[in-house]
Amino acid sequence: MEFSLPHSSSLGISAVNPHCKTSSCQPKAISSRLNGNLCKLPLKFSKNVVPFGLCNRRSCSSHVPTRQFKRNSIWACSQVGAAGSDPMLNKISTFKDACWRFLRPHTIRGTALGSCALVARALIENSDLIKWSLVLKAFSGLIALICGNGYIVGINQIYDIGIDKVNKPYLPIAAGDLSVQSAWFLVIFFAVTGLLIVGFNFGPFITSLYSLGLFLGTIYSVPPLRMKRFPVAAFLIIATVRGFLLNFGVYYATRAALGLPFQWSAPVAFITTFVTLFALVIAITKDLPDVEGDRKFQISTLATKLGVRKIAFLGSGLLLMNYIAAVLAAIYMPQAFRRNLMIPAHVFLALGLVFQTWVLEQANYTKEAISGFYRFIWNLFYAEYAIFPFV
Repeated sequence: MEFSLPHSSSLGISAVNPHCKTSSCQPKAISSRLNGNLCKLPLKFSKNVVPFGLCNRRSCSSHVPTRQFKRNSIWACSQVGAAGSDPMLNKISTFKDACWRFLRPHTIRGTALGSCALVARALIENSDLIKWSLVLKAFSGLIALICGNGYIVGINQIYDIGIDKVNKPYLPIAAGDLSVQSAWFLVIFFAVTGLLIVGFNFGPFITSLYSLGLFLGTIYSVPPLRMKRFPVAAFLIIATVRGFLLNFGVYYATRAALGLPFQWSAPVAFITTFVTLFALVIAITKDLPDVEGDRKFQISTLATKLGVRKIAFLGSGLLLMNYIAAVLAAIYMPQAFRRNLMIPAHVFLALGLVFQTWVLEQANYTKEAISGFYRFIWNLFYAEYAIFPFV
């Protein structure tokens, strides 16, 4: 049982004897006076004073053993200077939280895992060329990718405020935690920073690929094109940016940093194809939790046209094809893949997908179940990149 007082002062009471029912054990008032930031509370009580309903030793000796009574404790604490928290620190903390949500952390995890997995694969294939001087370059590339990711998801939020108030009210602009002006500042900062990093470190070809990704992310959300209105175009943009451009670009840049010309390897060709199709599934299923808002704002998606159940089964079916292809690749190309990891890992992930689809069906496609299903799709995406360097 705990009583909280203002100015971060609190009283904790433990081991109150529930058997004490006599009138002498009724609570008596204890006055405390707050002066500035200090909570002055008496820490010692006379035997005749019963603090906050605790039985005193005389009146309750028949019910409370002496040893147990001694374990009954009252503690008081004061935090000097904590009474009035700094408004500036609160504003900074709130802004940091809003910026983090603005970046859509689940997409950052996908970008970071993907880039790290491709770099790791390139280094494993050419371990004799590894140099510590490449660490800083690899880190700068990761920052550039996160900036590009932040620009694309940020520009989408700026132009989807009305829809997000229905579909994703927790996003910072829709929730009023981040102003539109601040959002514009962030997306411009991300775009400029990313372009500068890539331009100074990775050469004209990678810079052109990076610029293409920013351009596709822009026309996806920004009028008059706003390609997200057209399901096929939206799917192709997402699959291209998150699938092909990310994997090809990172692997190309890593080999270039090692002083090697670009050359496809079977594992890299596999992951690029696998993730491009996976990104297509993400593009399809991402509209599942947003059906309500999309219908309200007359945005045409496959989910609004075909229904949630059909799209969930379509996404699951495409991913199952992916996993079957991965198992077949391990069987027929043993020289390129480690069978003992690739086959059981993809069988396990496929079974998890089947089970999650069944759970969604049993939940009758409620909004919570749909959101859980979509999160699981992203977890499968992360898992594929996690195992890729070792297959």
